[in-house]
Amino acid sequence: MNDDRPLPPLRPLPIRERRSILFLDKGRLDVQDGAFVLIDKNGVRVHVPVGGVACLMLEPGIRVSHAASALAARAGTLLVWVGEAGVRLYAAGQPGGARSDRLLYQARLALDADARLKVVRKMFEIRFGEEAPQRRSIEQLRGIEGVRVRTLYERLAARYNVTWKARRYDATDWDRGDLPNRCLSAATACLYGITEAAILAAGYAPAIGFLHSGKPLSFVYDIADLFKFETVVPVAFESAAKNPSHPEMAVRHRCRDAFRETRLLRRLIPAIEDVLAAGGLEPPEEPKDAQPPALPEPEPLGDAGHRG
Repeated sequence: MNDDRPLPPLRPLPIRERRSILFLDKGRLDVQDGAFVLIDKNGVRVHVPVGGVACLMLEPGIRVSHAASALAARAGTLLVWVGEAGVRLYAAGQPGGARSDRLLYQARLALDADARLKVVRKMFEIRFGEEAPQRRSIEQLRGIEGVRVRTLYERLAARYNVTWKARRYDATDWDRGDLPNRCLSAATACLYGITEAAILAAGYAPAIGFLHSGKPLSFVYDIADLFKFETVVPVAFESAAKNPSHPEMAVRHRCRDAFRETRLLRRLIPAIEDVLAAGGLEPPEEPKDAQPPALPEPEPLGDAGHRG
């Protein structure tokens, strides 16, 4: 039975200690006794751990209350609205928002041509395990990367005995895609969700990318690409090879296991910091004439970018 006593302060886990993703469908996400609950059409409540999940993937048929949105922001749990079976990624609700000091640092790196090139070279090194070729522009590195990525797709497809033509998908008609592409779309949606959650938890902005640009999730694509071929691409091809009756569901479950096996959530934020540090610039100092907040905010819980 509920009472009016105040609940204890939230103590959300750091992003590296959370479960990666949880898919919800056909119900209302609300708050009861300070915790998330999913209420279905029969009124059955399923409790969802507060601050224990990095990303809640909301499929069609989900309604979200104001209280649930506010709790997600405070606990640093990213809400992502996806299509049926998780193959479309429509929108995401920011769990904590970028910190101004880290946002300015990220923007400074992206706007400095030399620093941006150093960041892109570091991403190349992490992704392919070797130093990027010298005296190459970002555009040239992008071309080299594209060739290598196509080769990696072909090798993995051959390993799992999957027929692979090219990376093709139609955002307006996903069902027309072949099985490997459908599995890959479902898998990358999972990876993008937890990568965005990690970027926001670290206090940075998903839109300010270095290799990718001009998209709301440019930095998400940059960071997700560092881990794509050791996590979700093998999962997608392995699932496609088995030709399951519900491929998207099979991919989602296998992605969850792969994220746990590779300890991806523990690695994402250190990788973000490592990549940005390669730019060689110091974070900008706060202007001396800056106006402090009228109401000082408490120390954040969880990771650096979380509210609470």
